[in-house]
Amino acid sequence: MSTLKIREIQKEDNQQVAKVVRKVLLEMGVPKVGTAYEDEALDNMFATYQKPRMAYFVVEEKGEILGGAGIAPLIGLEENICELQKMYFLPEARGKGIGAKMMDACLKFGKSQGFKQCYIETLPYMQDARKLYARSGFRSLEKPLGETGHYNCTMWMIKDI
Repeated sequence: MSTLKIREIQKEDNQQVAKVVRKVLLEMGVPKVGTAYEDEALDNMFATYQKPRMAYFVVEEKGEILGGAGIAPLIGLEENICELQKMYFLPEARGKGIGAKMMDACLKFGKSQGFKQCYIETLPYMQDARKLYARSGFRSLEKPLGETGHYNCTMWMIKDI
């Protein structure tokens, strides 16, 4: 029986979450600038996601954070479009359906907050993530939306929720 648990982030999770995100970004060869790696919010995710219409979820096993994902208004288009943010998982959490469950939790939260669409920015070489997004109903866009500041993310997707 699995001991994996998806729950909202707590203050004491900040250090583990930042470490997981940075470790996965380095593993994937993601540039440290123009991506989530350099986001100020990364070191204090709990406080960042305490604002209205925002939530960050973590997946935990035996007290260890294995990954997470957040949902927040898309800067510049806050009224109707949310953004799936900082969805990263350590290798031991991959291939177990956790990403789909995490995305489902985020999208349900987004819909409950009145958003009509969800937006994602990603990178061409994050193929497994893009496959998950496509299976979940996200479609590719020609150009970015909003003002995320992640200029090195060159693939954009959106989904009606």
